[in-house]
Amino acid sequence: MAAPPARARADYDYLIKLLLIGDSGVGKSCLLLRFSDGSFTTNFITTIGIDFKIRTIELKGKRIKLQIWDTAGQERFRTITTDITNWIRNIELHASNNVNKILVGNKTDMDESKRSAKTNLNVEQVFMSIAKDIKQMLSDTDSKAKPSTIKINQPDAGAGGGQPGQKSSCCGS
Repeated sequence: MAAPPARARADYDYLIKLLLIGDSGVGKSCLLLRFSDGSFTTNFITTIGIDFKIRTIELKGKRIKLQIWDTAGQERFRTITTDITNWIRNIELHASNNVNKILVGNKTDMDESKRSAKTNLNVEQVFMSIAKDIKQMLSDTDSKAKPSTIKINQPDAGAGGGQPGQKSSCCGS
């Protein structure tokens, strides 16, 4: 998911919101912690509801603020977490047509030393890849938008505007 560019903000060019979804224990929080803080913990800490972290990256000269939301996967939150087939179906039914999706296998069936969040294997590439795709989509949208011009205080010849001594109603001048 992505928000439109926040032009008024000086600290970033784009704000992109990402949502990590999946069943309990698949490693969503570990991926987020590894990407946002560069750390990993073997302690299993259950996410209650939703948590998020922020990391700002740079892509092709643009500062992109990633706001990454981590959802709970426990049974009691089953209304927001299900298996992959149901996740994809829900995304297709409820998200906009142009939403970006990426499937990450965090806890592979390999030995423990090759698990991605633990070893940082491709974690950076996963987040950078989706950020790059969304940034490109937003850049394309920005370039297609036509700028609008607003003319302020232009005399209207048909209404007798622009006569000497007439004051403008704009800005009290």
